[in-house]
Amino acid sequence: MKTSGNTILITGGSTGIGFEFATQLLARDNTVIATGRDESKLQKAKAQLPKLHIVRSDVSRPAEIESLRTTVLAEFPRLNVLLNNAGIMHRINLHDGGVTLEGLTDEIDINLKGPMRMAKAFLPQLKKQDDAAIVNISSGLAFVPLPISPVYCATKAGLHSFTLSLRVQLKNTRVKVFEVAPPATATQLLSGTSSTDDLKGVSIMKVEEMVAESIKGLEADRLEIRPGQSNQLKFMSRLAPEFILKQMSRSVDRLLAESQE
Repeated sequence: MKTSGNTILITGGSTGIGFEFATQLLARDNTVIATGRDESKLQKAKAQLPKLHIVRSDVSRPAEIESLRTTVLAEFPRLNVLLNNAGIMHRINLHDGGVTLEGLTDEIDINLKGPMRMAKAFLPQLKKQDDAAIVNISSGLAFVPLPISPVYCATKAGLHSFTLSLRVQLKNTRVKVFEVAPPATATQLLSGTSSTDDLKGVSIMKVEEMVAESIKGLEADRLEIRPGQSNQLKFMSRLAPEFILKQMSRSVDRLLAESQE
């Protein structure tokens, strides 16, 4: 896909990977609209990137997606790229009685239902364009679960599967469907959900490098982009699935020990 001259909507675009995509895509002469749930974070992003357009919206709420579509298409009728990035990650101990049934599925509402609903809402607009794309940000954990974050990994595996199906269903349209599966990346998402011990032996990729590599993949029309260690995770999930799952499960012992303290 071309990576300049687009009108791009990025969910979760005020921080982390989404903000870095906004930064690098603006530098390539694209019009970029960022959404997020936190107005203050959006305003901070706007202050750092004056050319960035911002709209407060929560992808876990269908009514807000409908409102977002109306607002964005009225102001940006040439919208041709949807980048589904919004996501949250929780470290969850399923033995913990304090984990509520409602809270347990927060990640599903944002990480999985959100991209599905956004794709459905904006697909009619994208199909009208001569050159359009949907870019879903999944994770290297779509291929191998990290058991201390069981729901997050399940949502990313689900998003990977949904992306494959969406790509097939849109094969006779001008809408390309990409998946970017980042490895462990230096963002607030990672630092806020994992302890130092959980990250032992993990190679953490700089967000600037991860996004730059992803954009190169988009330019080359690589439909599944696996920067850094994500490529290894997918390879190992096929070559030695039990071994790699055991390696990814080491942090569970610490998680279980914490619940007994």
